[in-house]
Amino acid sequence: MLTLVTGTTGQVGRRFVPRLLAQRQPGEQVRVLVRDAARGERFAELGAQVAVGDMRDEEVLGKALTGVDAVVNAAASFRGVPDEEAWAVNRDAAVALGRAAQASGVERFVQVSTGNVYGTGRSRPLTEEDESRPGGQMWGAYPESKAEAERELLALKGLDVRIARLPFVYGEGDPHLANALHWASGWAPHQRLHMGHHADVAQGLMRLLHAPGIAGRIYNIADDAPITTVELYQLNGVEVPAEFHKLTDPDPWHGIMSNQRIRRELGFRPIYPSAWTARDAGAL
Repeated sequence: MLTLVTGTTGQVGRRFVPRLLAQRQPGEQVRVLVRDAARGERFAELGAQVAVGDMRDEEVLGKALTGVDAVVNAAASFRGVPDEEAWAVNRDAAVALGRAAQASGVERFVQVSTGNVYGTGRSRPLTEEDESRPGGQMWGAYPESKAEAERELLALKGLDVRIARLPFVYGEGDPHLANALHWASGWAPHQRLHMGHHADVAQGLMRLLHAPGIAGRIYNIADDAPITTVELYQLNGVEVPAEFHKLTDPDPWHGIMSNQRIRRELGFRPIYPSAWTARDAGAL
């Protein structure tokens, strides 16, 4: 089995690929697609094949997919990018990759998506059966472009597509945790943020990649215990602003996802059930 992984230099991809390589079984190989050959060297040293080029180039896709049995598309463009780029990478390139994979006879396609596609909360944990209602200004076109990619990929005939929806991903030195304080300054003290450690995102993606009989299924990959804004400040070692008590949470269930499907169907159990567990283990 040869697996192609895209988005390998992003925060998720760069931590997922070494784990995928480390857990290879006999006969399993990994190929990474990078735009800069130098950035593929660390993966090559771990045993990966390296394909160089932009996934928005159809010729590059054809070469990268040669002999490939499965694809994990972890490419994403979101924080601080123009909407045009978000659409180009998150939808257009993802769908082009799916179509190229379909034409090349790829057996499985794991699309890494986001819990932001749910949009507003539902007064309970969000499940994979909930419709997508992306919107809001915080992430620009990111949620809607990811939702469109999901829909178009799932509609491809003959391609076994599996969707992974991620929460707020953190850990292992990812600056995401510290960056969150920029947005959190306007959040209510009890407002919650659903988390997923990189180790758990990786194990979830590998479960989606290897599980038989789950074509067309969507899975939330998330930990068991969302943290509050106050806890976010505490985890970053920053003093909680004195005026926090005046702020309110307009949508207490926004972004809070159920992980029951992946637990029951694929045996997922978070290595770090909460960010505090990761903190205590020195894994932030």
